Amino acid sequence: MDPLHDPDDEALLDPRQARDLAGLVEAARLASAVVRYGLRARVGVATVALNQDNPLPTANHACALWGTLAEVAGTLLELEQIFAEAGRSEAVVYASPTTVAEIEGIADDAGWRAVDEIVAMLHRVRRDSRGQARPAEDGDLPAIVELIADDAGLSEEGERRLQRNLGHRIDDPRCVLLVIDDPGAERVAGFAQGFVERGVGLVEQVIVRPGRRRRGVGRELVAETVDELRERGALLVAALSEEGGTAQRFAEACGFEVAYAVTSYARNIDDLL
Repeated sequence: MDPLHDPDDEALLDPRQARDLAGLVEAARLASAVVRYGLRARVGVATVALNQDNPLPTANHACALWGTLAEVAGTLLELEQIFAEAGRSEAVVYASPTTVAEIEGIADDAGWRAVDEIVAMLHRVRRDSRGQARPAEDGDLPAIVELIADDAGLSEEGERRLQRNLGHRIDDPRCVLLVIDDPGAERVAGFAQGFVERGVGLVEQVIVRPGRRRRGVGRELVAETVDELRERGALLVAALSEEGGTAQRFAEACGFEVAYAVTSYARNIDDLL
């Protein structure tokens, strides 16, 4: 029996190893979420990141709800108020091994719903990159925002806020933002976003223009992002992906392996108001 893996699911790390790893990954995700004018705070038994400049849920979320059942239930109520005061239409909690196992029942009783099953993955296989990617420049930001907006369904106001946030990220040495140009067209074929904090690297987003998919652009972006993160001090590189879907298969093809599970819970603030 492998002592590092869960005896009930050999594809996952054992609970203690998974909790330690999840703590490291979540610390890096929180640091990334608050670039540059975001806020990281402690609310009840949870840690929360809120960033008005970034409209994406990954920049506005809570995690690591660790305490008694009563403390966790009370924290969920507090989070509803915190996200409402921040002007968010939805409160989001990512429940990994750093969150109590009973969160499913507590969240259900409190009116939260499980919206996504996610897997955290570690990069294991080193792949040679071909060097087609280049660092993003200010002039690339509108094209990058367009790709993200199409993928996430952002409003015009959301696009303006996201472009401002990406401009801050270009200037932050912890952030990696790479693009690959579209041959024969004055636009980018795809981009990748990464972040490194205290030895933990994250591949946060990879989006390729629909007409340029299945041509190796995505794999090239991932490979070069991983290389750049390691150059900037990452001792391990992680990514999160929807469980069992195309994104997970793509990540596995890029050298990532599943480490532990994450469930995304959401509470519609409009329902409360």
